[in-house]
Amino acid sequence: MSAPRRVVVVGASAAGLATAEGLRRSGYDGELVLVGEEEHLPYDRPPLSKQLLAGEWEAERVLLRSAEALAGLDIELRPRTRAQALDRAAREVRTGDGGTIAYDALVVATGVRPRELPGTEGVAGVHLLRTLDDATALRESLAGRPHLVIVGGGFIGAEAAAVARAAGCEVTLVTDGPVPLADAVGLDIGSMLTDLHHEHGVRTVTGALVESVTTDGGRATGVRLADGRTLAADAVLVGIGARPNTEWLAGSGLGLGNGVECDATLRAAEHIWAAGDVASWPDPVTGERLRIEHRTNASEQGLAVARNILAGDAATPFTTVPYVWSDQYDLKVQIHGRTRGADLVHIVEGSLAERKFTALLARGGHVCGAVGVNMIRPLRALRPLVAARTPWAEALVTQAAGA
Repeated sequence: MSAPRRVVVVGASAAGLATAEGLRRSGYDGELVLVGEEEHLPYDRPPLSKQLLAGEWEAERVLLRSAEALAGLDIELRPRTRAQALDRAAREVRTGDGGTIAYDALVVATGVRPRELPGTEGVAGVHLLRTLDDATALRESLAGRPHLVIVGGGFIGAEAAAVARAAGCEVTLVTDGPVPLADAVGLDIGSMLTDLHHEHGVRTVTGALVESVTTDGGRATGVRLADGRTLAADAVLVGIGARPNTEWLAGSGLGLGNGVECDATLRAAEHIWAAGDVASWPDPVTGERLRIEHRTNASEQGLAVARNILAGDAATPFTTVPYVWSDQYDLKVQIHGRTRGADLVHIVEGSLAERKFTALLARGGHVCGAVGVNMIRPLRALRPLVAARTPWAEALVTQAAGA
């Protein structure tokens, strides 16, 4: 099977850029088009809620590649171009400006967008945090030291809370969980991190659903909870999850469940692949259908898609041990694996009291993840147990023997 003459990648973030670079590094010399909705060159998203929001970095530093480096890849970059529809029969992507982009192979890397609270579109003082422009707008808001209410107890909310407190803002974080980050790291570790936020002056409101944002003259004045309480605010950050950007693929015949449904090689249909936050694929080991919104996964999938496009019938299944990190105050939290739904936690080294430890987590009797706080190298040693889905009892024996 010969390589496609023209590859079009829709989505110019980490997954899309990794696909393009992977193709070139593998010797692909055909036409390569990278389509991006934003005006910016491809940039990194994790620093948006960390260094860039804190003012430690400027926008140029989050760019994944310079204009010169992109030019060296011989890529036709199309910024400010929205994919509107897909015509599989004609092998064309229709764009928002009425144009079309023909392809021999197509890679869908359109990522996700934040979920919004109903009725908040266009309300001054309400922020999302997904794009560079989002982060810039929120940073400008924090400079005025507003009372910030954060809706959502995930990593975005927790990181933004830490940055906002460092900037001198009053911060209230609202979550429907028992503590922030409980879904991601479990109740005990989540409680430890919540205590840290409390020590830095963050107020948390737990077990609460936000019903709406209150306004006056088109500007946010607070949030109304489902139980009738109202929390005053000068600014509101909404961090309640994300939706895959698949609407433009409606009617294309592609499987669009929770993202673009692919096979184990990340192939969605003949001549079409998906990578990054938008891609859904079956785990080759468990058969569970996954969609992972992590930066490292996006790059890994982009490179895997590049290899499989060129491999033809020899394409190989994609496997990964997801990795994510979070900076909160002086702590670096790192996670290997998929820890949501874990029902067992074992501290391997250090302690929660010290806020310096490694931990193994299990789900269904097998290791599903490892969490570390300020222990980078010891955590790395636990990764093989996660990758192998080691039986829980065996993992505990292994750790006891190595202690």
